[in-house]
Amino acid sequence: MAAVKKAFQVRLPPLPSIKDVIKLYKLRALRELSQNFLMEPRLLDKIVRAAGHIENHVVCEVGPGPGGITRSIVKQGPRKLILIEKDPRFTPSLELLADACKDVVDVDIITGDILKTDIAHFIPKDVKCEWTDPPPPVNLIGNLPFSVSTILMIRWLEMISKKDGPWAFGRTRMTLTFQKEVAERMAARITEKQRCRLSVMTQNWCIVNYKFDIPGSAFLPKPEVDVGVVTLTPLKQPIIKLPFKLIEKVVRQIFSMRQKYSIRGAQTLFPEEVREEMALTMYKMAEIDPVTRPFQIANGEFGRLCEAYKEIITKYPEFENYDYRAAKKIKSAGEATTP
Repeated sequence: MAAVKKAFQVRLPPLPSIKDVIKLYKLRALRELSQNFLMEPRLLDKIVRAAGHIENHVVCEVGPGPGGITRSIVKQGPRKLILIEKDPRFTPSLELLADACKDVVDVDIITGDILKTDIAHFIPKDVKCEWTDPPPPVNLIGNLPFSVSTILMIRWLEMISKKDGPWAFGRTRMTLTFQKEVAERMAARITEKQRCRLSVMTQNWCIVNYKFDIPGSAFLPKPEVDVGVVTLTPLKQPIIKLPFKLIEKVVRQIFSMRQKYSIRGAQTLFPEEVREEMALTMYKMAEIDPVTRPFQIANGEFGRLCEAYKEIITKYPEFENYDYRAAKKIKSAGEATTP
């Protein structure tokens, strides 16, 4: 009976294929928006299945484009579907689908930039769970444009750290596509060649599950790289229990000299006249070997480095706002104007 009910829920009137929709509305992928259309129904369904059970869930799709993944989501019978699309050219094709499934799924089409859109505003309040509960019936799904994927992920991680936005409702799960290299970085473990700042930051707040690859040939136009599908589930407790900005600063600077000894990057956390002394003190406090390479440092060890840095800036508050990049710019400008 459950199978019959599900089939009834997702029954839709005949719709033109995504390929026909693209022709009908004369849609063209714009390189400046990193747009690539995935039209193979089998792969679209596979992405949505990776999200797990979404029947009667609230689903937010980021960058639906002409609506390929959107159709696969609708088949699963979500309670509500929130579509956030920056390009207004796709509105007619999304409205066509929304009208076709209006008796099955409540669809909101939001024309806007995901980097500037408050997703939480469109999520019903009754789905809210406690952070320590199982994840709420809310899912973020999206074929992300390559140009914004890393920026968006870092922004979302900060929201997770503050339990803000979609994570004000609990440990909202994500199923997202990334350029394969970015997906590999997110999942990379200690000593792996792809391990970087994004690896440590993502794994500090989420369980990262690299699901599968999609060949670039499946997209139109064909990108020069393959795509990786990743699911992310926020952790009940982060590995490093410190403010996001502090962790991001320490990890970023240590990885700024990825192939060198990790202490070389850590030195840039401090002004030039004290950096060798302070960085060495920081590593001694954290009990980390200064000649360890950044990609050889485990997440828990990064935690000790962050704790040591916090102790140092508590003792020497003048170091807290030191910005190596800003100092370099000032120095360069000074050198340029020296007679």
